[in-house]
Amino acid sequence: RSSLMSPVSICLFKKCWNCTWSRMMQLSGMCKFGGLERGAKNQFSTFSNFITTINQKKESTGSRSPPTQLVIPNIKNVRDLPPICLDVRQKQRISIDTLPQELKAPIPPEPSLPIRTKTVKDFQDDMEKAKSSGDWKAVHDFYSTSFDSFLEINAAFKKDANFPFNTIEDSGINAKFVNVVYDALLNTPQDVQKSVLKGIINGLLQEWKGPRTKDDLRAYCILLQNPQFSNTSTYVIYAHLLRQIAALTEADHHFLVHWSKKISQRRFKQLVDRLLQFISLRLFPAKPEEFPPMMKCTWWIPSATKVLALFNAANSLSNPPVISYTDFYNSTLDHIDLMEEYHNWQCYGNSHRFSFCQYPFIISIAAKKVIIQRDSEQQMISIARQSLVDKVSRRQKPDMNMLFLNVKVRRTHLVSDSLDELARKRADLKKKLKVTFVGEAGLDMGGLTKEWFLLLIRQIFHPDYGMFTYHKDSHCHWFSSFKCDNYSEFRLVGALMGLAVYNSITLDIRFPPCCYKKLLSPPIVPCDHNTLVGICDVALEDLVQIMPELAHGLSELLSYEGNVEEDFYSTFQVFQEEFGVIKAYNLKPNGDKIPVTNQNRKEYVQLYVDFLLNKSIYKQFAAFYYGFHSVCASYALLLLRPEEVEILVCGSPELDMSALQRSTQYEGYQKTDLTIRYFWDVVLGFSLDLQKKLLHFATGSDRVPVGGMADLNFKISKSETSTNWLPVAHTCFNQLCLPPYKNKKELKQKLIIGISNAEGFGLE
Repeated sequence: RSSLMSPVSICLFKKCWNCTWSRMMQLSGMCKFGGLERGAKNQFSTFSNFITTINQKKESTGSRSPPTQLVIPNIKNVRDLPPICLDVRQKQRISIDTLPQELKAPIPPEPSLPIRTKTVKDFQDDMEKAKSSGDWKAVHDFYSTSFDSFLEINAAFKKDANFPFNTIEDSGINAKFVNVVYDALLNTPQDVQKSVLKGIINGLLQEWKGPRTKDDLRAYCILLQNPQFSNTSTYVIYAHLLRQIAALTEADHHFLVHWSKKISQRRFKQLVDRLLQFISLRLFPAKPEEFPPMMKCTWWIPSATKVLALFNAANSLSNPPVISYTDFYNSTLDHIDLMEEYHNWQCYGNSHRFSFCQYPFIISIAAKKVIIQRDSEQQMISIARQSLVDKVSRRQKPDMNMLFLNVKVRRTHLVSDSLDELARKRADLKKKLKVTFVGEAGLDMGGLTKEWFLLLIRQIFHPDYGMFTYHKDSHCHWFSSFKCDNYSEFRLVGALMGLAVYNSITLDIRFPPCCYKKLLSPPIVPCDHNTLVGICDVALEDLVQIMPELAHGLSELLSYEGNVEEDFYSTFQVFQEEFGVIKAYNLKPNGDKIPVTNQNRKEYVQLYVDFLLNKSIYKQFAAFYYGFHSVCASYALLLLRPEEVEILVCGSPELDMSALQRSTQYEGYQKTDLTIRYFWDVVLGFSLDLQKKLLHFATGSDRVPVGGMADLNFKISKSETSTNWLPVAHTCFNQLCLPPYKNKKELKQKLIIGISNAEGFGLE
């Protein structure tokens, strides 16, 4: 007898048989199948009543083929189940290891399947007859038979019962038939729906001997799509299905991942949403009495999350993705103790102790921002405390300034002063940032810091400065490939980005997505300084986001039907202009002597893209990489996707002034006051440029933070000054002080003057 038994058989646990089995059926809603049908009134108080009722239904159908009886194993012969398999586990930043295309694993022989000939049309005809006549016998027989066991599921829904379908390319599932059957299921009588669940229980209680066959995997794939699992009354059954799938081998997961890619977008999204809902309701049940006690089902959430990881892997392998990566976010996790999750992950890594941080795809960007902010705050406090201890140990008088990264700059020498300050105070980069503009009286409560970032970024990215090239076609900046003796200014830009994330400031930087992918390559700075950093796999799709015209030309080369060597006369050598001088670079050794042909053009394009995005700018980007990580070095970066780093750095450029209006707080005004109504009439009628100027005037940035407009905590206060005055902003507090202007025209005029002349700080 095999030592591996189905994890779903919780009845096999010696210690908790009596309480768990009754709890499984009573609390799972096996006693509440009325919930499966709108308006249903029949309730079953115990599992035995449910079985009795099913048997009565079976006997009343006369010649109807009986479904298999539920078999409860002999408790005397039970064995402890193995722990949940940890193969579906995040390895650093990916949720599941991607295996080779074909796995050389022994394939167990498939048992012969019963012959089932019902087609989609036959089933639809049976449904129409049942609805019109009220006789559901044929439909009941089909459902009770088709879901009675894994073999029957394959017999009903496998495209060809005699073909093995042992490859990742084709699951062999008749997806159209599965969809039609499931779409009709919730519109059938209760006894039909109960027969399906009874059959699923029988299948899950089956004692497995040896490895799973591809037919078993097909059955799992089909059962996961059952819409009945959206109902909390079926959650115990659903949980055990998820547990069995999570416990499969990595090779089996490999097949499920690739088969899942073929599911339609709508069904795929439904499956993901169902799993997210399951996790949310287990964490925060609306009716706790519907579920077993949390201490008895601690494996529910890990199992569901591991299965969700399979769908995330399938989505990542699809090009383009089936759904957006944000569709995997579970906003419910925003309300749990995220730092405990983070610390557990830091302490235990990917060990047997579960943490949502092992599966970062499920954590929303807002939740990740909270983790990064709190991690940054803890680092700031730790560094400041150490500075204080060092000062006291030397018997020196403590100074409050030692707790901050104090940057003093002149507006006329902004870049050079900033570079000098950050280079001199490299040991203080992880302290709270405070900026002083020499000769100005402004006190930095956050507003001066925002302006320093804004002005510095604007100056560094100016085309005349030569560090970055602006590509008009893609509206983004990229690193200049010009060689120089000192790349410290690139390190400064990296440090600026790191400081922005560290101090929760959004920047108006327009880098392509490829930049953030490189920034996380690797996400943790390697100990060996000889290790290459900022190098990632790049493709033509990455080049399109920076140089679309060149990318189009290379794409044309790949699809050219003529003789590439004779018509293009190119070699594996490319040319770049540097300070007015044309320089040649070989893409491979002796590239100038290797012609580009129809056979090697793919290699040429790949090497050319790699040269442009990796090799030609390596020193510039490496300095940028080390600058960023000198401030932001944290394991929290392992949680982030490149797209999420971009949002943390730059915020969102999409302005929703209506959302800002809904979340605005008032001091001295009511939202119904005439001045406030004038204000919003004017602002909502502004052009996008003026709206950005207003946001910059009031908050110090024209970008929207991660949490949206509501996260700005924008406030409008009544200014008890003459209406001849312009509006005043306190960017440290995202506060706009507005005099009670007498009419809309005057308010609009003064507001435009104020927001259009918004540089510099003064004290009232």
